[in-house]
Amino acid sequence: MNRDITIKHIVDRLRTTEINYHERIKSGEEQTGKHKKQTEAGVLIPIFFKTDNSMDNGEFVFLLSKRSAAVPQSGDLSGPGGKLEPFLDRFLRFFIAHGFPSHLGGDPLMYARERGKVTFDSIALFLANAVRESWEEIRLSPFNIRFLGPLPSYHLSLFTKTIFPVIGLVEKKWKFHPSREVEKMVEIPLKAFYNKENYGFCSIRSPDDTADGTENEWKFPCLIHEDNDGKEEILWGATFNIIMSFLDIVFDFTPPEIQPGRIITKTLGPDYLTGNHQTP
Repeated sequence: MNRDITIKHIVDRLRTTEINYHERIKSGEEQTGKHKKQTEAGVLIPIFFKTDNSMDNGEFVFLLSKRSAAVPQSGDLSGPGGKLEPFLDRFLRFFIAHGFPSHLGGDPLMYARERGKVTFDSIALFLANAVRESWEEIRLSPFNIRFLGPLPSYHLSLFTKTIFPVIGLVEKKWKFHPSREVEKMVEIPLKAFYNKENYGFCSIRSPDDTADGTENEWKFPCLIHEDNDGKEEILWGATFNIIMSFLDIVFDFTPPEIQPGRIITKTLGPDYLTGNHQTP
């Protein structure tokens, strides 16, 4: 896979894709009302071209963070990101909108500007949010991220939360310094999504029983990936859906039919939905 040709293709496909950032923000504010404010979060979906000393001989991988036991949703895979900090992220947006750092500018930022001021301001805001969180969570420098474009927003009704994802190319390897929120980084090759054997269902169970004594259980499609340490990592939920959206937009990808027999069971902790985590 040629690095530069693929990057140009990604940028071209994300150039005009429907994202509705501003409309989603406005809609969320109207629906949640005065007493239940929507949480807005920028998320970086980092991709990296992994090579064996040749720029052409390599493959793209998604670099995802595995959440640590110190935070809610522990064990989940996600891109670095978090809650919007209105004052700080708007301050950082000013610099990004004016082309600093330069890696965050270029054609993708110009294309974002072509969408109009309101949409551009929203894209730049959540890009600033995601870049800040990337530095705080895994010490990924803004100078090591090349912005490639925005993805459609994704709403989590159970959390009253909307995610605003952006795609960023990590230009080079860096010294990984995780915060307390991150256990490790997990590399998932793009080609892994084209192997139907990697798919299954994630059976999510709640720790609370229902009134009739049965257990709450839901099944979601997932990708099952064996990491470098030989451990199976499960990509499911919002991050799975965001990456599948990216693959559909950029590569016209249609996911394979999932075999019903491969099921991974995951029990949610009592703080998973509330976020009121207590470290043992």
